Amino acid sequence: QVQLVESGGGLVQAGGSLRLSCVASGNIFTFSAMGWYRQAPGKQRELVARFTSGGSTNYADSVKGRFTISRDSAKNTVYLHMSSLKPEDTAVYYCNVARPVGISIRDYWGQGTQVTVSS
Repeated sequence: QVQLVESGGGLVQAGGSLRLSCVASGNIFTFSAMGWYRQAPGKQRELVARFTSGGSTNYADSVKGRFTISRDSAKNTVYLHMSSLKPEDTAVYYCNVARPVGISIRDYWGQGTQVTVSS
């Protein structure tokens, strides 16, 4: 089992910055991908940024150059550094770990943390 706990969301003005944290517990030594998704009201959940097991980092086009994903393996923590925030970044942000289970991939999600960017 994997447990994920996010923190760091809040209300910020446009142009501001926030750092989200996701502390993972359980078996995360083997993963396919680890990162952040977000879901705005009335929209589908979308990828924001993630690490893959192959060593690559993926970002949504809308956040490239503004957001940075990082991790501290010793603390089992993944961070999302968000800067130059825009009102359209307003969403619930979810931490995700995708792990291989047999021949399948299982997704684990945190409870989400709200980010609200005011104009």
